[in-house]
Amino acid sequence: MTVNPEHELSLDGEMNFESALENYLNPDFGDLEEGSIVKGEVVRIDPDNVLVDVNFKSEGQIPASEFIDSSGNLAVKVGDKVDVFVVRKNEQEGSIILSYERAKRLQVFDQLEAVLEQNGVCKGRILRRIKGGYTVDLGGVEAFLPGSHVDLRPVPDMDALVNQEYEFRVLKINRRRSNVIVSRRVLLEEDRDSKRQDLLITLEENQVVVGRVKNVTEYGVFVDLGGLDGLLHITDMSWKRIRHPKELVSLGQELQLKVLSFDKDNNKVSLGLKQLVEDPWQDITSKFPEGQVMKGKVTNLVDYGAFVELEPGVEGLVHISEMSWTRKLRHPSQMVHAGDEVEVVVLGVDPSKKRISLGMKQIKENPWEVVAVKYPEGTILEGAIKNITEFGMFIGIEDGIDGLIHVSDISWTKKIRHPNELFQVGDIVQTKVLTVDQENEKFTLGIKQLQEDPWSYVPDKYPVGSTVTGTITNITDFGLFVEVQEGIEGLVHVSEISSKKIKSPSELFKEGDQIEAKVIHVSAEERRLGLSIKQLKEESEARPKKPAKDFRTAGADTGAGQTLLGDLLKQKMEEGKDEE
Repeated sequence: MTVNPEHELSLDGEMNFESALENYLNPDFGDLEEGSIVKGEVVRIDPDNVLVDVNFKSEGQIPASEFIDSSGNLAVKVGDKVDVFVVRKNEQEGSIILSYERAKRLQVFDQLEAVLEQNGVCKGRILRRIKGGYTVDLGGVEAFLPGSHVDLRPVPDMDALVNQEYEFRVLKINRRRSNVIVSRRVLLEEDRDSKRQDLLITLEENQVVVGRVKNVTEYGVFVDLGGLDGLLHITDMSWKRIRHPKELVSLGQELQLKVLSFDKDNNKVSLGLKQLVEDPWQDITSKFPEGQVMKGKVTNLVDYGAFVELEPGVEGLVHISEMSWTRKLRHPSQMVHAGDEVEVVVLGVDPSKKRISLGMKQIKENPWEVVAVKYPEGTILEGAIKNITEFGMFIGIEDGIDGLIHVSDISWTKKIRHPNELFQVGDIVQTKVLTVDQENEKFTLGIKQLQEDPWSYVPDKYPVGSTVTGTITNITDFGLFVEVQEGIEGLVHVSEISSKKIKSPSELFKEGDQIEAKVIHVSAEERRLGLSIKQLKEESEARPKKPAKDFRTAGADTGAGQTLLGDLLKQKMEEGKDEE
């Protein structure tokens, strides 16, 4: 039983038994109404319970777990004054049931309702992630923080917010269901809008500002200037070439920037980072005159060449065609790699486009100039065959320089389908220099040019009107190819075979047959020799007949005479049949 201290002692310190008896028989419980919150004093602490005196017949027993703080420690001691909630009381039995947690919850709800009415702010700690958001401890009451109200933008790492303390705005309270919904985003938006208004008043072009990187894209960086976002384009980040903004900045990084332009109507801000330092391209032509030899570092490789940094912020391009005099490169990586230190020659400077053309091969003497002097046209030289293709053979001349012998320059007379019919890789051959094209880097050689063209004397040996004897080498629908000497062929067109119409030359001839024909056309330039069997026969038939003794004499003539004799004998036999 608890005795009211007012009635325990008299003014002189002695026990007032009458007052105590009156208090016991007619106790004054004041505001001890069920469902109310009253103050009490901790009078005893047991391992499992805490006894609290609320000026009732007996102390209220509260589970000790209701006084455990977030660290797991008991947050109360004997003598502490605490607010408790009267759950139930029985005046006849003199018993009372109290709750520390419910009192605390009701008080927090009262505070939160006041915050909601005044559109105020409360503090809380994010306890854990749940479906759709977070649970927040508002000092004894758990509230729901929707995921969409956590921040102004989606949070990359949701778990990183757990156990963090923030300020919140109360959106909704339902005491009956013990539901509280809070928002952090609303406060951030208000803060952003406030800062934006302040910034819009002071912001102007060419001003230097400080911002924090909030998003990185391929084309640039969005920077929070304090309520207003600005765009730092990739082209305004550095005077040197960069492939991606992440090479220079990272999320959350604080940057000092220059305002390049500001559209107040649309709240658009363009920012620059490189503009805070001097443009290294100023007076670029005087710093890098054409022909100057310099050293640089390879920063990037592309299909068409390599970029070389000559000084911070200044890069030049070595085109793939300017890397080697002799090698036909498919990719710059065949010559250099990123990070290599290289020596280059300045070929050209374009200040307006901020471009510098560089060359690597110009560091060394052009071997094609040496070859042009060392091997003028007409020079006879020897070399090993390095490669054989369908169209010719490549002969090693100098380091990196090969000469081409085209298949048509192997022989004057032989028809060669593929050079490997006559040669193999590694064979040493003697050739003659035909052309040295330094500009197009072409070096052509010939084997057949080591000898005189046999067609050059064909017109003299086989003049028009002369008779030739040859062997049929090929039969086609349009005529016969006849070899009159090694490598020299003439054509008997189908119209020059007979005065009678024939369907195909193969009806009368076969390959390997020897025939006589008349030369009707010859050209050394066109390499053509036209023959006719028909005209030779017509001329033979037009000649006057000779006595029989002449036929015998004719047997000692040349091949042409033999053919004529046969024709005359045949004619004579036909005449004898007619006389019979």
